[in-house]
Amino acid sequence: QVQVVESGGGLVQAGGSLRLSCAASGGTTSNYNMAWFRQAPGKEREFVAVISLSGRTDYADSVKGRFTISGDNAKSTVYLQMNSLKPEDTAVYYCAADRVSSSSSSLLYDYWGQGTQVTVSS
Repeated sequence: QVQVVESGGGLVQAGGSLRLSCAASGGTTSNYNMAWFRQAPGKEREFVAVISLSGRTDYADSVKGRFTISGDNAKSTVYLQMNSLKPEDTAVYYCAADRVSSSSSSLLYDYWGQGTQVTVSS
């Protein structure tokens, strides 16, 4: 069973920055596609960013130009640098990992972290 652990959430004022970290471990391989999703109260879980095994990245339109996803070459550790944060970025941020999928669909990821809270005050 693959373990996924996120960290780095917190409280920040609008316009500020946070850096989230995620590590995946415990599987038969250390190479994963890794993505960030977020879920605000009363809303569906939504895609934020993904980095594939090949290093390709993709972002939700709402975070393009503000967030940057990066990781090590094996894609077992991933980071989400969040700049110019807005109150609407407030959510629990989840890291997801998969050996096959690098999709924006949460349904296609097998392994999930427990989430880290990001709160942006106005």
